Amino acid sequence: MIDQEFLNTAFSPVNTVLSVLLILSVIYWLFTIITGLDIDVGLDADIDTDVNSPDGHVHVGDDASGWLQFLKFLNLDIVPITYFLTLSLLLTWLGSFYLESFFSFEIWISALMVIPIFFISILLTKLILKPLNPFFREINHKGEIPHDFLGRQGRMKSTIHGDKTGMLEVFVGKDPMILMVRSKDGEVINYGTAVYVVDEDREKRIYYVAEEIKF
Repeated sequence: MIDQEFLNTAFSPVNTVLSVLLILSVIYWLFTIITGLDIDVGLDADIDTDVNSPDGHVHVGDDASGWLQFLKFLNLDIVPITYFLTLSLLLTWLGSFYLESFFSFEIWISALMVIPIFFISILLTKLILKPLNPFFREINHKGEIPHDFLGRQGRMKSTIHGDKTGMLEVFVGKDPMILMVRSKDGEVINYGTAVYVVDEDREKRIYYVAEEIKF
């Protein structure tokens, strides 16, 4: 039987959100293990990332922004984001839980303490997962050569126009892959639009897409 004091601390005003997120993470992983499926969440966002596996990891180019360089520092170009976020959330929850268990701070102080705990947790997560980087690097490798994507049809996961970079979902066999793409002619291509890969920049690993192939 779960101790009442444990429940009171786990679902205190400070820890309730973390506890709910942790429960949702457990449900997600149970669903993934039982069904073998991964939940795809489409986001219409301005991010210059390339996710190359069903679990998702970040591809960071040489000209990437400071934010993406920070993601690379956390090894998110190797480690799947879902693994990283789940472990970071668990460590944050544990830190907040024990902080509230052993210290009697005001609620607002405890709430503010969650922020440094979270940043410490993501650094600890990087260290904990670092020995597994060779494993993640292997499972994230699809063995696909770049020209295999030319002519493929996919669906946009973000809106692009001009030089704006977005994400395109394509399927290689049964495997979903997300490519970093730009509009071939600079025209607006909205989220959810079906497009074709018509060109590529091999150095930057950027693909160019259009709503139809012009001969």
